[in-house]
Amino acid sequence: MATFPSIQPTYGMRKTSAPRIRSTRLGDGYEFRALFGLPLTQDPKIYDLTFNVSETQSDVIEGFLRSRVNDQDSFTFTPPGEGFTKTGTYSQSSSTTVTITITNHGLAIGDVVTIDYTSGSATDGDFVVATTADDNTFTVTAASSATNSGNVSVTLSGAGKFVCQSWTKTIPYNNRAILNCTFREVFEP
Repeated sequence: MATFPSIQPTYGMRKTSAPRIRSTRLGDGYEFRALFGLPLTQDPKIYDLTFNVSETQSDVIEGFLRSRVNDQDSFTFTPPGEGFTKTGTYSQSSSTTVTITITNHGLAIGDVVTIDYTSGSATDGDFVVATTADDNTFTVTAASSATNSGNVSVTLSGAGKFVCQSWTKTIPYNNRAILNCTFREVFEP
């Protein structure tokens, strides 16, 4: 899978969410709402981005997008402001459950995080958030049972798989270009 070139969009993007929910309204006012499909794929994001760059950089972006049209493949892209790295503490007491405490972690069940145990003997790696007890505590499941504690660094990647629905290119003056692109998140195996 291709990765979008490391050219950052201009400040001022628009992010749209449209959760896929089916609802049924009954005559007595009762409404039943259900997710349409798998829960992890039910809130695809659409990003409207503007790249105010040199003509050379615009040619790189446009060439990349044209290649994705030709091969009909998605690409990896990290939207600005998505993802983070935070530090905190962890504890694991004779089980596979690791409890991590980070002030205002902002994670949800099912998020995939990269964990670097900076002290203690726990094994670093990518983990799925199993539970979120509150705004400051969440758990992951380790590969083996152990008793550990220490400091931890947790990274949530904002990268996702996207396709470019459309783009326009304007050249306002010599050696400058403005690309307006619409990236739609896709969920592929």
